[in-house]
Amino acid sequence: MIEAMGVKPAERDKHWSRFEDKLRRKLGKGRDVESDEEMSKLVESLQRAYRDRSLKGVDQQLRNAFLGHVASTKSFSQDDYQNQKALADLRYPTEWFPATRKMQRKIILHVGPTNSGKTYHALKRLEQAETGAYAGPLRLLAHEVYTRMNAKGAACALITGEERRRPPGEDRPKLTACTVEMIPLHMTMDVCVIDEIQMIGDLDRGWAWTQAVLGVQAKELHLCGEARTVPLIRELAATMGDEVEVNTYERLTSLEMDTRHIGYDFKNLRKGDCIVAFSIMEIHALRQTIMKQTGKKVAIVYGSLPPETRAHQARLFNDPNSGYDILVASDAIGMGLNLSVKRIIFASIHKFNGFEHVTLSIPHLKQIAGRAGRYKTAHEANKEAEKAPQNADAVDASGTILDDFASEQQSDAPNSETEQFEFAEPPPGGGLVTTLEKAHMRYVSKALKDEPEAIKTAGLFPPDPIIERFANYFPPGTPFSYVLLRLHDISRVHKRFHICVLKDQLSIADTIQAVDGLSVLDRITFCAAPANLKTDKDREVLLNLAKCVAEQKNGNLLDIEGFDWTLLDRPISANREYLHKLESLHKAIVLYLWLSYRFSGVFATRALAFHAKTLVEQAIEATLNELTRTRFSLQYLKEKQREQQKQQQREQFRDELLSAELSDEASQGDEGDNIISGGSLYEQADVLDGAEEGEAVRPVEVEHEPALDNTEDDGAEPADLPGLKKIEARKRDELDPEPDASTLDVNEVEEFLESEDSETNLQNDDANTNTARSS
Repeated sequence: MIEAMGVKPAERDKHWSRFEDKLRRKLGKGRDVESDEEMSKLVESLQRAYRDRSLKGVDQQLRNAFLGHVASTKSFSQDDYQNQKALADLRYPTEWFPATRKMQRKIILHVGPTNSGKTYHALKRLEQAETGAYAGPLRLLAHEVYTRMNAKGAACALITGEERRRPPGEDRPKLTACTVEMIPLHMTMDVCVIDEIQMIGDLDRGWAWTQAVLGVQAKELHLCGEARTVPLIRELAATMGDEVEVNTYERLTSLEMDTRHIGYDFKNLRKGDCIVAFSIMEIHALRQTIMKQTGKKVAIVYGSLPPETRAHQARLFNDPNSGYDILVASDAIGMGLNLSVKRIIFASIHKFNGFEHVTLSIPHLKQIAGRAGRYKTAHEANKEAEKAPQNADAVDASGTILDDFASEQQSDAPNSETEQFEFAEPPPGGGLVTTLEKAHMRYVSKALKDEPEAIKTAGLFPPDPIIERFANYFPPGTPFSYVLLRLHDISRVHKRFHICVLKDQLSIADTIQAVDGLSVLDRITFCAAPANLKTDKDREVLLNLAKCVAEQKNGNLLDIEGFDWTLLDRPISANREYLHKLESLHKAIVLYLWLSYRFSGVFATRALAFHAKTLVEQAIEATLNELTRTRFSLQYLKEKQREQQKQQQREQFRDELLSAELSDEASQGDEGDNIISGGSLYEQADVLDGAEEGEAVRPVEVEHEPALDNTEDDGAEPADLPGLKKIEARKRDELDPEPDASTLDVNEVEEFLESEDSETNLQNDDANTNTARSS
């Protein structure tokens, strides 16, 4: 990328020497050295990167900082720098929506714990409105509202990133159900309902809720969620001149900790039980084990299932006469699905968030646990929705592959003992919460009693016009990923906001950097796309899609290279490589559909893409079922969970020991006795469905090929820098190190960051300023 900026190798080495010298002086003398503003910010960003992603994060941050150093010394005048800072002033986001500021809105907060009826009351008001919208965090929730509203005779459209639906015979329906990122900001309406408002504090997607609250042109804005959002919403409303009304709800049923854990004798389960696990393979393993032990049907719900399949499985579980008395699910159920759950059972209190195993945060755990207590009530609430007519383009989920497989298992697995088995009826009263493992009971019990801190900041992300204008200050060939990072780093925000993290945007920007002919707006659009970049094949698909846009050539789905359609001709088998390829193909088709709504003149075969998507989803379900047929060792599941717990304890002990070595005795306190964790930055950023990125559970005894392993790394290693020694760095075609150049040892960086991070943490503990992790 340095070469793309017009920098020759000799000039590059001079830039690196100056950059390294400034960084060495800062690392060697810490806060006592006088350095420029950019170097001070770099050290702060290195500390954050080291804390969040260890040396891999430091490598990435150093790479990007060096690109910024080269760009700034090559092309930025003092006037340019001042103009950039002015453009990156994001302290007054309310001014981004002048049409909305002309309105006198009424913000009505519906707050309370789960199962308190807050969303129900908001939706009742939406039903009565002449025009309105519902915005939720998941496509499944938008689909549920879309179905219910049409069942009640209120014409409602569905709008998500990759799908648009209208009720039959309605060209302009009065209501819209959408995901929060797709909420119509330029439409005047009577009522707008925004669900799960606590997501406004999320470090990844929080910007979408902030944008909706600040920008929706609705006379009545109904916000549903947790009570810890009230102070922040009052502050935002005061800056906009909006009236605020707060409606507080109490749980309709009690929620208590059960007296004992469940263990692995699943005949102890009762009707209405839901086991929550955090990897797809563990979900299938638990489901299969329960079916083998009891001979009974088990419903299954997790994020990567098609929404129609998930909705059908939920209806089967909710129906007391269906025979599906038990549900095994991911943490996706915590986001408002209406399920008849009596007892939540945590299979684990740790989840893999794409970077590391983390302990469930208190808000996340309480959100999931709160689903308990609706036994035999959700079924009645859903009766009208089930009568809704199916659209012609909707997938018929009445007879899914999962159900066929369950029927097969039901006929094959039971013996004379299990044929007579029946799950016990749950006791009267409210919801219950427990765990599979006895060791997890204490954590869950304490978390249910603790109150999470109030949300102190709302997420922000620079709007597209600001990014476009900011990019114009850079010379042609400047990596777009650096433009985004530069804007991210110098942005100024008010204390009630935080800048959302750059997650996949940087990888997407680097993948399509070499494509000529893309405008800045094109690159901004691609960086927002749901692209999967785990394999070379995934990157090839993205690159070819970008070339179609740049060259304005035929974007017929079957003509684009990279889509492996031969997968659909292969026989279904329990093969992990085959499943990986199917998942990649499915994500590539979703990406095509998403782009077809932004570049409709290029990607015109949308109907074909929907048909292909359905075929791939069926193949994925069939493959997962083949994997489920594989005999999983229950003992292996137990050992895996115990090993994860031991690993967490070892890491905690290591961190405490390091803290003790670097801190004074007076600052140590009794933090080591507290096992409650607030979660990690990335756990908060990916809170919706841990099962989609969780590590796979391998089978011990198999009938076919081994089931899924987590064998892939989520991110590529950053490129080498001149003279920078790296640990396990991959060879890339970017900046080649000079063997004779003076090196900046990674150990120096690590040693400094550990000491700086320790000192910073001691100061921040008393001031309680780390608001980004408060949620």
